[in-house]
Amino acid sequence: RKMDLEARTLQPNVKATLLAKLREYKNDLNNLKSEVKKLSTMDSQAARDALLESGMADALIASADQRERLLMSTERLNLSTDRIKQSRGMMLETEELGVSILQDLHQQRQSLLHAHNSLYGVDENIGRSKKILTAMSRRMNRNKLIIGSIIAALALAIILVLYFKLRR
Repeated sequence: RKMDLEARTLQPNVKATLLAKLREYKNDLNNLKSEVKKLSTMDSQAARDALLESGMADALIASADQRERLLMSTERLNLSTDRIKQSRGMMLETEELGVSILQDLHQQRQSLLHAHNSLYGVDENIGRSKKILTAMSRRMNRNKLIIGSIIAALALAIILVLYFKLRR
């Protein structure tokens, strides 16, 4: 039963041959069981003789063949087990690598969010600075205009004073 279950979990190309061999083994086993039942119903001495005569030669040949097949099947199972262990090890390594990558990505996300928040603050400060510089520029232009008007008024006053002095 265990061999049958194991054979069903293998790859399809190997599975078919192993299941065929298992069917043969089951048939041989059923035949041997029926012979044992027949012989057990006979006289015990006669049964013993019949069993020894008919079954021993065939049983030894079949037993050796079955033993060889079982050894080959066991070897294949051991190889499959080793491959499964290797695959599991690779799977665990891959999982660890995935966890590491996810942690790195999380750290990078945190860094990007921090940079975004910092840039948002800088953008606000730049907007304020622009408003302040615009206001300063307007005041400067207004002050230039006022100073220019004062200078023009003083120049006019000087010209008028000189004009009236020369006229006198």
